[in-house]
Amino acid sequence: MALFVGLIALAGHIALLLWGTRMVQTGIQRAFGPNLRSFLGHALSNRVKAFFAGMGVTAILQSSTATGLMASGFAAGGLVDLVPALAVMLGANVGTTLIVQVLSFDVSAASPALVLIGVLMFRRVSNPQVHDLGRVVIGLGFMLLALHQLLELMTQYEGSSALSSVLAAISATPVLSILLAAVLTWAAHSSVAVVLLIVSLASKGLIQPEQAFALVLGANLGTAINPVVEGHSGSDLSHKRLPIGNLLTRIIGVTIALLLLSPIARLSAMIDDNNARAVANFHTAFNLVLAALFMPFLSPYADALTKMFPRKVDESDPARPRYLDPAARETPVVALGAAAREALRLVDVLTEMLTGAKAALSSTDRKALSALRAKDNVLDSLNTAVKTYLTSIDPDELGEVDKRRLNEILLFSMNMEHAGDVLDQNLLPHLAKRLRRGLNFSKEGQLDLSRLFDRLTANLQTAAALFMTQDERAARLLADEKVLFRKAEREGTEAHFQRLRDGSIETMETSSLHLDLVRDLKQINSHLVAAAAYPVLEERGELLQSRTVKPDGRTIAQTHA
Repeated sequence: MALFVGLIALAGHIALLLWGTRMVQTGIQRAFGPNLRSFLGHALSNRVKAFFAGMGVTAILQSSTATGLMASGFAAGGLVDLVPALAVMLGANVGTTLIVQVLSFDVSAASPALVLIGVLMFRRVSNPQVHDLGRVVIGLGFMLLALHQLLELMTQYEGSSALSSVLAAISATPVLSILLAAVLTWAAHSSVAVVLLIVSLASKGLIQPEQAFALVLGANLGTAINPVVEGHSGSDLSHKRLPIGNLLTRIIGVTIALLLLSPIARLSAMIDDNNARAVANFHTAFNLVLAALFMPFLSPYADALTKMFPRKVDESDPARPRYLDPAARETPVVALGAAAREALRLVDVLTEMLTGAKAALSSTDRKALSALRAKDNVLDSLNTAVKTYLTSIDPDELGEVDKRRLNEILLFSMNMEHAGDVLDQNLLPHLAKRLRRGLNFSKEGQLDLSRLFDRLTANLQTAAALFMTQDERAARLLADEKVLFRKAEREGTEAHFQRLRDGSIETMETSSLHLDLVRDLKQINSHLVAAAAYPVLEERGELLQSRTVKPDGRTIAQTHA
């Protein structure tokens, strides 16, 4: 019975340690996530800057997996070379050791104060960022409390023959220790928590330094498995270059360290006889040495990974998502970036549809029109994938900025899909009718329509850029484009009625078709403006609720100012 109670207590303390670690990670992500991603992106210009950026970001986030997902996103999208991305991972692995260094000292007395301060920040301060930082402070308090409780529990079982027998059996085979720690780290998704548990065992003398070092090697190996196993799925293995490259460096490092484990343990005992500090120092030294060994050879290493995992573009199924990494959902800032990149694929498909529709103004190829209509199914599939992915993210993990960005991505994706529906259900059938009836636009009419198509395509590219930059000036320019399409519709209507009055029967049908196309283009343009310009203007309080003018000449928005 006592053993059962002890196991429950052990599991509870480990759970508290994991929960505290998660609170620190999620709090930092919600408070600084977008800024950290931007900082990391700007630091990926060379391997040295990338190494220190990866170390700094991971020291703050306490998650090398989150840092790796950010770097993987940059590398998979071709935004940075693989060399600095690999350097980021080497730095990230060092960054995870810093919190272990701090917590390897006896600072458990600070736990109650940290929890108290964190709760006050979380409950009493209205500032969202301070609120999220309160979550971080509470998490740190929980981690210290869990470590203190673990040490007390280990003290009770120092003389336990059963526990000593189990640990002795494991220590007899260092490879078994490595595999055990790797599995635990993979399951816990936190090398920090596992290494801190190893520190607790070593500090009470329950495991010898050599066994503790083997377990630390396993924790370092396990943390590199998660991005490979749970990362981007699909036939394009180029997305796996970075996580697999990081895993291979860990395997090489663990293999070398395993061969030298006995002399390393003897050297460590000569330097510091404190077992807890020895474990923390070995954890840091292992990652520093590994970084020093690989940094000079990252270029040929990256070339080898590129040859092993060439980029494969699956053109046979354009409706299949390429960037929606399931593992990234645990890191909202990375997941939102992946969803935004996937949403931009809708722009590419819509651009192809507009280009094909413009060509159909004078073309006689009916098969081309059928192919264009099939592309609307691609838009539907991608939009559904983006919505499903975004709605699967835990809303409790999102800060206010993240929630706003999530809504912007959803709105953009849905409006792109609606624009495709207008093309598929209205504009393309009108062009098909022209072919069936053998109608041809006049040279002047075709030129006017071509200009509107060009204008709409340019607006689509502006909307895509605005979706990423959120630039206020670009939002105003795009919103003003609605005026041009309203003017084109008005002028087209007047010209159509003039032809009716003149009795030009031979041009009346093409005139009506011309007007229908202009209306369709205007509707598509409205979706583009709603997708990208309106969210930016609304956030800045510059979007009027109505274009209606009051009798005194003021707009409705002005009367409420």
